[in-house]
Amino acid sequence: MATPTIPQWWMPENMPDLTRRAALGTSLTGLAAGILPQATFARPSSSQPPSDEALGIGLEGWAYPGPVAFLPLVMDGQPVRMAYMDFAPTTAANGRAIVLLHGKNFDSSYWAGPIRWLRGAGFRVIVPDQIGFNKSAKPDLTYSFETLARNTMALADALSLGKITVLGHSTGGALAVRLAAIFPERVEQLVLEDPIGLVDYRAFIAPQTTETLVAAEYKYTTESYRAFIAHFFPVLPPAQYESFVTWRMRVALSAEFDRFARASALTYQMIYREPVRALYPLLTMPVLLTAGTKDHSAPLIGYATPEARARMPAIHEAAQAAMGDLKTARFVSFPGLGHVPHLEAPERFRTELLQFLKA
Repeated sequence: MATPTIPQWWMPENMPDLTRRAALGTSLTGLAAGILPQATFARPSSSQPPSDEALGIGLEGWAYPGPVAFLPLVMDGQPVRMAYMDFAPTTAANGRAIVLLHGKNFDSSYWAGPIRWLRGAGFRVIVPDQIGFNKSAKPDLTYSFETLARNTMALADALSLGKITVLGHSTGGALAVRLAAIFPERVEQLVLEDPIGLVDYRAFIAPQTTETLVAAEYKYTTESYRAFIAHFFPVLPPAQYESFVTWRMRVALSAEFDRFARASALTYQMIYREPVRALYPLLTMPVLLTAGTKDHSAPLIGYATPEARARMPAIHEAAQAAMGDLKTARFVSFPGLGHVPHLEAPERFRTELLQFLKA
């Protein structure tokens, strides 16, 4: 497997100072320091273009909580760009940096609340969009959590970060586990919010061809995709998760949707083929593991038989079982919640998160 590389022409030591700062988004110490008022962290609604207007597959024009910069990388010989946001603390800096890793079906605007909380606690907050997702490039290649982890650490190195804390949600949780297992000396604390990969899905779901998964992306209507997103949020009113439906269905109107659909299918294959449960005993850093009791998320579950669905452990059950393999860990249950506690119960999630990070 080829290791992603930063082109030598882009490396900071090879660029003039002004060019270097521009490539890194004005400042390596915080893209958004003093730029955006706090009100910009609210999820945009009326400010977004109409839902029937095509949106580029890089979510161009879709509002994020702060300025977006791009890290050039090379994957399997293809030049790609990794989108990211870099926020300075809004209070006295504690000298720590935290990286937030998104889930598969969520754009990084959903991190607005955690970004605000963490900046207020003195953290520098880095929010990348992984290659294949959201505002980042979507190359046609074989995706792997190892490559995405190395991309993420390449970003950390480009931003001159030493040790980092990592918060991974859903697919980002699986990626966070892989990253922490590869770079244990770099990860000082790990937060896993309803992570996938706790179950080997191959034991319950028959393999699907990439072509089948691409075709499924084309079959979504606004109504069926809304129903798909709704199952992540059993307690939220639809208006609070409609933005995820809006951007996805606007992307479907793009002339480049075929590339988006293939990237989505290929990343589903990565998730299906690469469970991370066996890596939990390797996690030596303190871990906060959370799960909603009504979180029944499982990638490609629609291809499982009813009998297999009944046998597959839900995330809450699988997370509790994984606790026995973690050396230093705390489990937080969110009764009645689904897949995204930081949106469903933000105040409690904030309290649990900041309490853990202070330890």
